[in-house]
Amino acid sequence: MTNSNHKVASIFEGTKINDGGSLGSIEDTKLFDPIQVGSWSLRNRIAMAPMTRCFANDETGVVGSEVVEYYRKRAADGIGLIITEGIVISPRAKGNPGVPGIYTKEQIGSWKPVTEAVHKEGGTIIAQIWHVGRMSHHELAGGQMPQAPSAIAAKGDVPRFRKPYDTPEEMTLEDIQEVINQYAQAAKNAVEAGFDGVEIHGAHGYLIDQFTYEFANKRIDQYGGDLKKRLTFMKEVVQAVIEAVGADKTLLRFSAFKGDNPAYMWDNPEEAVKTFVEMFKEVGLTMIHPSTMDYTRVISDGKNFHQLVRKYWDGIMVGVGSLNPKEAEKSLQEGTIDVAAFGRPLIANPDFVHRLKQGESFVEYDAKVHLPTLV
Repeated sequence: MTNSNHKVASIFEGTKINDGGSLGSIEDTKLFDPIQVGSWSLRNRIAMAPMTRCFANDETGVVGSEVVEYYRKRAADGIGLIITEGIVISPRAKGNPGVPGIYTKEQIGSWKPVTEAVHKEGGTIIAQIWHVGRMSHHELAGGQMPQAPSAIAAKGDVPRFRKPYDTPEEMTLEDIQEVINQYAQAAKNAVEAGFDGVEIHGAHGYLIDQFTYEFANKRIDQYGGDLKKRLTFMKEVVQAVIEAVGADKTLLRFSAFKGDNPAYMWDNPEEAVKTFVEMFKEVGLTMIHPSTMDYTRVISDGKNFHQLVRKYWDGIMVGVGSLNPKEAEKSLQEGTIDVAAFGRPLIANPDFVHRLKQGESFVEYDAKVHLPTLV
């Protein structure tokens, strides 16, 4: 398939990002091909990865006009799919200062100008719904202790808060059901706010993920045990969200990576991936977002994470992990992924798609420059 974006054979020539080199001469670039993903008709296969920004009002979780402009700029540039920063589903879900919420009427209302602005620019935007679980502190979680599958503290300090993680409360069965309901309600609230759907954050060692790994989950009820049983909470959250808004509006992010234990990897990555994918199919998921810090890292049998998932998954898959355009294009051409998500480069370059199409150089992301401000 060729369109006007593909007429220049050297469209990516000279483009460099994250030391990925240039794509050279490519006559038909899949990154710029439109694609149907669930209910979303995307104008290209470039996604904005979810990135915590902490620019909401810390007391209310409400976002303001600067957040509207932040996402509008990326939509105006032509991003196919915008996945927002993590948006918490309750006061106890919060794990960083200044993160937005989507559980009060005021919060829902504050997101409406964001979604309206993105849609006016022809964009698609989904809300990443989030609960950090044990990776928090009671001063952030409304004065309550963090929640987790077991009363085991995460290692390290809360990012941007510089206090050690609290030892969480072990969730009762009633707590678990309440949080599942909060995920479903957050998904409904997101649609009410004008979002095109949601991404469930089930990765990186946050609450849903904490149920999946053995050193955070020591339960002996139906939510603990072997990996299949430890996936029960994730399964029930996904089922509830799909029932609330539909499988065609539900994306799930999952990972082996744990924020408080970066060296962690499953003992048998292939068996773990098979177990996850079996559950995804069982609940009727059609779209997943496997997440890794390094897309190219080989984890099993010569395959990277996404290649291993693709061995067992034939649905829509978003790729992420310090991707550069060359790697993304190659993975799209091979059919490993369907959409390529880019993170920090989109913070530093609001005109990322324009620069990519024109083969212009990119501004390098610098946390000292780009972290404190919305650009």
